[in-house]
Amino acid sequence: MSEKKEPSVWEGFKVFLMRGNVVDLAVAVVIGAAFTNIVNSVVKGVINPLVGAIGTKNLDHYSSCLSPTCEGEQGIQILWGSVLGATLSFVITAAVVYFLMVLPMSKYLARAEARRKAKDGTHEVIEVTELEVLKEIRDALVAQRGSGPNQP
Repeated sequence: MSEKKEPSVWEGFKVFLMRGNVVDLAVAVVIGAAFTNIVNSVVKGVINPLVGAIGTKNLDHYSSCLSPTCEGEQGIQILWGSVLGATLSFVITAAVVYFLMVLPMSKYLARAEARRKAKDGTHEVIEVTELEVLKEIRDALVAQRGSGPNQP
């Protein structure tokens, strides 16, 4: 009897690392970290000053007080400006990802699929045409012999 050797832990680890999705995930994490810095800079340098034209230049300073007095750290404050800033960061990130990554990739894949279907459709038409030509040739040969398909 031949015994199959189990792959070693090291071989399994090498196979795991060589999978494409592990490398893709690592690249996505690095790109995501760099992209976060860009989005935070846009929010801090562009969005916050535009919103700050209405009031304070830093969204973190927008808050509401739930207690009778809110001086310094005393009282119950709702820091809704921080939530607004985080929401704007999320919306900007989602918009950039959608318009610069998802939408172009979707259009590219749709065009590739349309080209593939057009190629497959052309191939099917050619096959049908060849089949029809072969049937015509068969019918012509049968007519030349003068015998029908059911006659010996």
